[in-house]
Amino acid sequence: MAGTPNVRLSLSNRAENVLLVRQALTGLAEAVGLDPIALNDVSTAVTEACNNVVLHAYSGGEGPFEVELTTSSSGLDAMVRDHGSGILPGVTATEEVTGGIGLPVIQALSDSVEFRDVPGGGTEVAMHFEAAFTDPLEECESDDGAELAAIDHTTPGDVTLMTVGPTSVARGVVPRVLSTLAARAYFSTDRISDTQLVADALVAHTDGSMSAGHLSVGVSVAPRHLEIRIGPLQTGRAGALFGDTAMDGLGPVLERLTDGHEVSAAGSAEMLDVKLAQRS
Repeated sequence: MAGTPNVRLSLSNRAENVLLVRQALTGLAEAVGLDPIALNDVSTAVTEACNNVVLHAYSGGEGPFEVELTTSSSGLDAMVRDHGSGILPGVTATEEVTGGIGLPVIQALSDSVEFRDVPGGGTEVAMHFEAAFTDPLEECESDDGAELAAIDHTTPGDVTLMTVGPTSVARGVVPRVLSTLAARAYFSTDRISDTQLVADALVAHTDGSMSAGHLSVGVSVAPRHLEIRIGPLQTGRAGALFGDTAMDGLGPVLERLTDGHEVSAAGSAEMLDVKLAQRS
């Protein structure tokens, strides 16, 4: 793949997390102006690669997998990586996989596909799709500083980690993913809308305050609760989003829609932790 991924997702291989991948892909497609017909082909192939991880990578158990989406002048690259058994032993790209529409579909819908072993165990499915974008992005430079530190949660739950950039992509991806997770947390329709408003506001107002070229977001999901960590932001900017001097009156809006926030140091930058809960 060329450049740093525009979207990087770290998930568990729960079946419901495939929807998060599809939402992220849709948000990226909107940002770059990918044709809807082409998006359908890409989404089908990427979904099948993810389903293979859900069904086969961990022998019915739970384990991690990552998805990376990258645009370039030649099209879109998608990589799905697991750390389990990956592609079933003895299965090749020309054979059918029981329980899915099959690896041949991935091969048919992508312009090229590679199946690579992961050091320590696992498989990478690297797909390339030739595509023209009406709003192409500049290729991202390497950005190691955008990695999100592990999130420490006192309540066990489903944790989603993603790194997204540039801001135009984050605007399409982050609200979609957070709204989907809010529904998973059994939020009401109104509270899901609040979650999307918070996501829209945070992404819109972190442009120019990122300490790195990408925005990292971590979300912990529990019934009726979301915990969101977002950053890295320049020192002083995270607190300013909620302060009296917040731009465009954002501070009071965030205070009203959220259920608490904290600012923590992350090296020379800051991370913003925001809590959302279902309200009666």
